[in-house]
Formats: sequence, structure tokens, C-alpha cells
Amino acid sequence: MITKILLVIVFFAIMIGVGLYSRKQANSVDGFVLGGRRVGPWLTAFAYGTSYFSAVVFIGYAGQFGWKYGLSSTWIGIGNAIIGSLLAWIVLGKRTKQLTQHIDSRTMPDFFGIRFQSQNLRIVASLIVFVFLIPYTAGVYKGLSTLFEMGFGIPYIYCAIAMATLTAVYVILGGYKATAINDFIQGIVMLFGIVVVIMAVLNSQGGFSGAVAKLAELPADGESASGSGGFATLFGPDPWNLLGVVILTSLGTWGLPQMVGKFYSITDQKAIRRGTIISTIFALVISGGCYFLGGFGRLFDSPAIYAPDGKIAFDSVVPSMLVTLPDILIVLVILLVLSASMSTLASLVLTSSSTMTLDLIYRDKKASNTEVQEGNIDDTVAGNIERRKVVVMRLLIVFFIAISLLIALNPPTFIAQLMGISWGALAGAFLAPFMLGLYWKGVTPASVWACFIWGVGLIVVNMLTGNAIANPINCGAIAMVGGFPIVWIVSLFTKKMDSNLVNKMFECFK
Repeated sequence: MITKILLVIVFFAIMIGVGLYSRKQANSVDGFVLGGRRVGPWLTAFAYGTSYFSAVVFIGYAGQFGWKYGLSSTWIGIGNAIIGSLLAWIVLGKRTKQLTQHIDSRTMPDFFGIRFQSQNLRIVASLIVFVFLIPYTAGVYKGLSTLFEMGFGIPYIYCAIAMATLTAVYVILGGYKATAINDFIQGIVMLFGIVVVIMAVLNSQGGFSGAVAKLAELPADGESASGSGGFATLFGPDPWNLLGVVILTSLGTWGLPQMVGKFYSITDQKAIRRGTIISTIFALVISGGCYFLGGFGRLFDSPAIYAPDGKIAFDSVVPSMLVTLPDILIVLVILLVLSASMSTLASLVLTSSSTMTLDLIYRDKKASNTEVQEGNIDDTVAGNIERRKVVVMRLLIVFFIAISLLIALNPPTFIAQLMGISWGALAGAFLAPFMLGLYWKGVTPASVWACFIWGVGLIVVNMLTGNAIANPINCGAIAMVGGFPIVWIVSLFTKKMDSNLVNKMFECFK
């Protein structure tokens, strides 16, 4: 126990030390939110990956979908690497960097406001971000705290409070640069940890071949005979629902503000090419490893994974797999999930606070470098506005963490469902208009409104009707994919934007 505590204290000290080191670069809005738009490929790629994968994936998704689909759940990790990382960087990275820098956009709601010349779009987008990042954040708390209870015997409430406090400290001190540096350190821990844990778990089941053989002997749900082999097959017992999970967790990153925001801050096109490779390899190891590990969950069936009503408590599946490991490996797992969760939480709170500050509170007081250079506002006034914005963002970080912590202390459902609601609403509303807005001049403001209504409306109606439309995962996937025909069709029949204005925006791509 002393060793566990000392390692965690050292980990916490490093995180705070990075915050102190980065604080000088967090005095301006661009420095606090985007790291001055000069963050290199390694830091950006690791920031993207560690924001992508948290306790939600390692504890919630790997446990639930590994139990449901067996080894075929590894396809989710492969989809995350190819669609959620490789294609996301190729399709969005370069154009996002170019256009957002050209129009001086700092957040995704800011992009909608400037690209489509609508302050109301910016306001509504910022409210969607703030509201629907909260359930995702609650899921992050829940996953980490469940593991801390297992490893340290510390009550859930104290784990959640400690994690929230530490994350708030280093994000408030150093902003995005501190977050990116810590993400890199945390990413190294995650890479090392997942490889060691997989080897240890498989070794406890007689190695890879022995574990697969045992898995093949288990009957699929609803079957009485053994030996069906469904959980050890290529596509598992339920390939269609597996596809829904792949779409939600892979395509969803394309429309999430905390993910797309990483492309705003990277240095240049050369860094984007390098970051693409690094991010894809990272995702393949971490996400592929998590779901591969979760696929063996049924081999660790025990009373600990059952709720009082007899149903499977999916969030307990992975902890039950790890509880038999040696103490030193349990510490490694805790640091792994702590790294993944804190990096994601830092990204979420920074995204939410910057959105609320820049797109709601100070939306009409944007003191850009252009305004100063043209003499429309003097540099003293601009500097005062910048400092006030940073102060407000730091206060909102505390506010956002406090709200999400209150929800996390009494979470309404499983981790996977919390993430499904959050990702479904955000990516359902933002993915299609953001991506098409980068490539197609013909996207209209009305089509963006229609997609906002579609994405949020579908998720909320499904939630209020007890998942009458589909389970939260599949509903989120439907919201994302359905946004594309909606934006296209509505754009064909609604008022176009001023062509000269749009052409001027798209000059950055020449």
C-alpha cells in the first residue's frame, strides 16, 4: 500500500509541476486555449489520443462490449485507429488548421459563428457543448473511481474529488500547453501499461491460445449448450450492433470539439503528417489493446460483476479481471487509467470553459491582432480584455468540474450509456456541418440549424422515451450518419451565403 501511494503521489507531483512550468505561456487567450498554435506533432498526437481514450474506454466500453462480443470487440479498437484517428487526421487535420487560422477561430462554436456568419449559431453551439460534455465527464469520473476503489479500498467519492481537484490545478495553471505536455507523459504510461496488463491477464489463463480455447467453449447469451464458439469468432455473436459501436466511437471524434480543437493548435502541415502516423499507432495499441483485453472478460466471471438484481454490472467486468494481478501491476493499471482519465478530463474542461468564455460571455468583445494592427482597438485595452478572458476561463473550469462531479457522485446509468448520450448529441449536431463546411462552399446556415435540431433532438427524444428509437449507442451512430443527408438536402433548398464572403474564406486553401 505504501508503494502504491508513493507512486501515485509522484505522478500527481509531476502533473502539477508541468502546470507550473507552463503557466507563463497561459497568460493570453491563444496561449491558454491553443498553446499559441505552435504545438508540435508528438504533443498534438498524444493529446488527441489521450483525450480520445479514458476510463470510459478502458473500464466502461472494454468491459461492456468485450462481454457482449468477445474477441470481435477488437474491431472497435481497429475502427478507432483507422476511422477515428487516421482518416480523421487526413480528412480534417490540414483544412481545419488552415481555415480556423485564416478566419481567426478558436473554438468549434466560434467556427460556426464566423463560417456561417451567425452569432446565434455560435451561442447555441456553445450551449450544446457545455450541456453534453457533462455526462461524458461524469463517465470519466465513474470509470476511474471504480478502479481506485478496487486498488486502494478508498471510497468512490474521495477518488472523484481528488481527481477533479488535481486536474483543475494543472489546467488552471498551464492551460492547453500544460495539458498537452501532461498528455504526452500520460500517453507513455498508457502505452507501457496496456501491453504489460494484457500479457499478465493472458498468462493467467494459460497464454493466448489457452484463453481463446476457453472463450470458444462458452455459450452465447440465450444458448444452453457449450462450445458455440461465438465469442472467439471473427465477427462475434452480434455483428450489426457491433457495427453501431464502431461507428459511434470512431466517427464520433470527427465532430467532438475537444478532439477537433487539437488541429487548431498544431504548428504546420509537416507536423500534421507526422502527427497522423503517431496518433494512428497510439490508437491501435491503446484502443485495440483495451477491447482485446475486454474480450476475455467472460473468463473472469465472478459474483463481483453482478448487480443486486442479478444483471451484469458491466463497469465491474474489467476491475474483476485485474483484481487478481500482483500489487505492482495493479498500481500500473491504476496509473494507466489515471493517465487516460485525467488527460480526457483536462481536455473536456478546457474545451467547455473556453467555449463558454469566448462564445457566450465575450462573444462581442473579440480583441484580435488584426483589430490592434488596424488601430480599431489599442493594445492596452486588448491586453486587458485578454487577461479578463483567461481569468473567466479559469473560474469556469472550476464551475464545470464542480457540476460534472456532482453528477458523477450519483451517475444515472452505465459508463457506456453516458458516453453514448454525450457523443451522439455532440457529433450528431456538429459532425456533418463542420466537415462539409470545410469542403463545400454551398453549406447554408439553415442546414446547420437543421443538423443541430436533428442531432440533439434525436438523442433527447430517445433518452426521454426510454430508448424507444434505439439503444443509446446505435442512436448516437444514427444521429452522426443522418446529419450528412440533412445538411446536403437543406442546403439545396435554402438561402445561400454571400459568394464573395465564402470565396474569401476559402482562399486559404489555394
